[in-house]
Amino acid sequence: MYTPSEIAKRYSEAGAAKTRLSTSKMFVLAVFAGIFIAFGAFGSQVAAVSVEPAAIGKFLGALLFPVGLLMVIVAGAELFTGNSLILLSVLDKKTTVGGLLRNWGIVYLGNFVGSIFVAVLLTYSHSYSMFGGKLAEAVVATASTKESLAFTDALLRGILCNILVCISVWISFAAEDAAGKILGLFLPIMLFVVSGYEHCVANMYFIPAGILVSGEYGIPDETLSWMKLLTKNLVPVTLGNIIGGACIVGAGYFFVYLRKERDTEK
Repeated sequence: MYTPSEIAKRYSEAGAAKTRLSTSKMFVLAVFAGIFIAFGAFGSQVAAVSVEPAAIGKFLGALLFPVGLLMVIVAGAELFTGNSLILLSVLDKKTTVGGLLRNWGIVYLGNFVGSIFVAVLLTYSHSYSMFGGKLAEAVVATASTKESLAFTDALLRGILCNILVCISVWISFAAEDAAGKILGLFLPIMLFVVSGYEHCVANMYFIPAGILVSGEYGIPDETLSWMKLLTKNLVPVTLGNIIGGACIVGAGYFFVYLRKERDTEK
């Protein structure tokens, strides 16, 4: 197992390598990440629906959601929230701010495309018909709840979420084999899901799925709209994810493990 200081060095190099990917490869890998996270999110909804008490259902859903990040890390994909850590590579002078922003922009768009792709396929394959329509109702309710969050609540839950997501990615870098990576990333992701925090890429699936299912299954919900997806959820949650992942975890670990301290001793 690598030590935290070794992880910092490994991620600094890996983060820089991410910024050097060609635009086409970066975008395709980002689409895959959106697909993987959407599958994990859908599985968590299937596991949780109709389970009583609700706390047990939430726990079951949290057990399945990490499969999405597992696929991102082990199969290889580009996830915006995890790539918040690239700020560490910038601070370590292994890449540039321009490279960071290019990666974030392309990956964010690709994650969105992949997430909506899965939401569309699931909706029009009528996969939400399970459990006598209760799954469809739960999907709409989840989207409505997320679009009804106050800006500050969404922002703060985004911060909390991506602290755990980036710690999960960080821990996965401690392992040399797939089994170690899977075990390392699993528990922090499960914790963020069961705690009800907000993940912008997961919400690129959850909310579009709710909007599409509302129309396809005739489950009216006046609180849902594509504009609210952006203004009421993705904007504050994305800002929160950046603060939690880049500013707290990325910058914090750079300061502890990579920043060159000046010798003040005489």
